[in-house]
Amino acid sequence: MQEADTQILATLRDTDRDRYLACLLSPPEKRQSLAALYAFYAEIARVRDLIHEPLPGEIRLQWWRDVLSNEQSSGEGHPLAEALLQCVREHHLPVAVLESMIDARIFDLYDDPMQDRSALEGYAGETASALVQLSSLILDPSNAARSAEAAGHAGVAQTIAGLLLLMPIHHRRGQVYLPADLLRATGLDRQTFLAADDNEAIGRAIHAFCGLGRDHLAKARQGIGSISSQNFFAFVPIALAEPVFDKAEKAGARLLQQPIQPAQWQRQWRMWRATRRKRF
Repeated sequence: MQEADTQILATLRDTDRDRYLACLLSPPEKRQSLAALYAFYAEIARVRDLIHEPLPGEIRLQWWRDVLSNEQSSGEGHPLAEALLQCVREHHLPVAVLESMIDARIFDLYDDPMQDRSALEGYAGETASALVQLSSLILDPSNAARSAEAAGHAGVAQTIAGLLLLMPIHHRRGQVYLPADLLRATGLDRQTFLAADDNEAIGRAIHAFCGLGRDHLAKARQGIGSISSQNFFAFVPIALAEPVFDKAEKAGARLLQQPIQPAQWQRQWRMWRATRRKRF
């Protein structure tokens, strides 16, 4: 393995340990490309963690847009950018999808409310769902289109699980990713959710949010027959969603202060088992 490839894998290990393992579980000849794509995804997902004001975050995201839109770009000496461009060109990945992925991350930079479930599903579709589909284009492009619907639902389920894991951090920042219509249905709005005075209502909202995630997970599982054996590796991280829903429902309002991330060995075991059983 070349030094640059090792560096990208190391970057992925530090920024997204679960997708790092999913990458290692994938076919060896695909790991370099998957690592570049996953590391890019992790990089734009963590921009809010690296800035104090939205404008520097927008500048970081614009830099990635400029790199991708410039057909003559080689990555400008940036190892991850170089690896991503090589991945895009080798596998003919649609740049427009990557640009939409970047645009969706602008929402993370601000504290605006998620308007409704459709907005949440759109956000997930342009981020996690798109990542699954792009990964499928790397793994088995001839069969990627067959599993596009399953990828869409899987990405929403994975997004909701991820937001539940990050809820203590988002709550401290004043970010609310629960859709406003879901909050209203449980007697809350953004302000009362952040105030965290009504534990019963917050518990209902979290339970409903988990229910939305479970619904999409069930629909993804219904489409499992459309996923080729090679493309299944793109879906492996989805195996981590259900235990998150279980823990979040049990935690209820305590989730605002209590992290529920399962132990690393448990996450590794679940993904390994998923690759063996071809089930998530």
